[in-house]
Amino acid sequence: MTLILEGVSKTVGGETHIYPTDIALEKGTMNVLLGPTLSGKTSLMRLMAGLDVPATGRVIWNGEDVTGMRVQDRKVAMVYQQFINYPSMTVYDNIASPMRLLGQSRKEIDARVRETAELMQLTPMLDRKPLELSGGQQQRCALARALVKNAGLVLLDEPLANLDYKLREELRAEIPKIFEESGSIFVYATTEPEEALLLGGNTAALWEGKVTQFGPTPSVYRRPVNATTARVFSDPPMNFLRITKKSGKLSFGDGQNVDVTAGTMDLPDGDYTAGFRPNHLELSPHVAGVMSFKTRLTVTEITGSETFVHLDHHGERWVGLVHGVQVLQPGQELEVYLDPAHVYIFGQNGDLVAAAPYAEAA
Repeated sequence: MTLILEGVSKTVGGETHIYPTDIALEKGTMNVLLGPTLSGKTSLMRLMAGLDVPATGRVIWNGEDVTGMRVQDRKVAMVYQQFINYPSMTVYDNIASPMRLLGQSRKEIDARVRETAELMQLTPMLDRKPLELSGGQQQRCALARALVKNAGLVLLDEPLANLDYKLREELRAEIPKIFEESGSIFVYATTEPEEALLLGGNTAALWEGKVTQFGPTPSVYRRPVNATTARVFSDPPMNFLRITKKSGKLSFGDGQNVDVTAGTMDLPDGDYTAGFRPNHLELSPHVAGVMSFKTRLTVTEITGSETFVHLDHHGERWVGLVHGVQVLQPGQELEVYLDPAHVYIFGQNGDLVAAAPYAEAA
């Protein structure tokens, strides 16, 4: 069982929403579409489902060209962030409805509905109508209806966004197991890099209608092929700094120079861009050989156990994620530290030319 997109694109009113895309999804895999709002995640899902016809290219399902096939004729289930339920039916009947359309036996339907309701923590609500439920419970009902369908392709468009933290974490762990056992192709859209890492499987990074990288989730995170993917797969986004290589040295500004390593030795002399994630900026040096940068604090955001520090470094906007509650004053000068071992280097075209040593080892 495979889903293949060959040069698939989407345009609306002359505006390109999805640029020509090639991607292959295999049976029993979890595939995360990761990108900010309006990056094209929902548009790409609609092309996969058959809800929209591509402007170019083909959609191949199990070796068959289904580009023009109606969504009703495909084994597809889709759940949106904006949940959709049948208001006149009970929760039980909502969940059971796809199985009844398939003509399954009453006994099989009852067993499957109750099993899925237990997983979704909906058992006490089976006799209620959707409008008697909270928003999170209604979303769980919509998600349960997709689970019982046993579709070959299951598309979930930010389905957990309306759930409370505890249930969201539980379902993030359970959903991959469910679809791995079912053998379905699972596609899950999210704006959150952390969610992609928790779900695992494969990740496609999207930016402005383009799939910038697709592969095993840990690999995409640890070794982004370009600065755009690195920006997508970092929350807050990756910080960037202009650097220069000359005479065996990398100059990071502020008088910070480090010797080239095995990964950067063969780079031609010239200008590059260094990238580093917010959690690698520190307020005090913890290892030898770190670089220090003078910045000005603009904003702090205290989350409870961590603090986001927004910094101005000679006109470059950086964000640091530091442990603990930091009592700092906006406008104050702040010296921050960075271990060069956590730096990625990108060429002037944005492509990765040298990975951080820890990424190479991963």
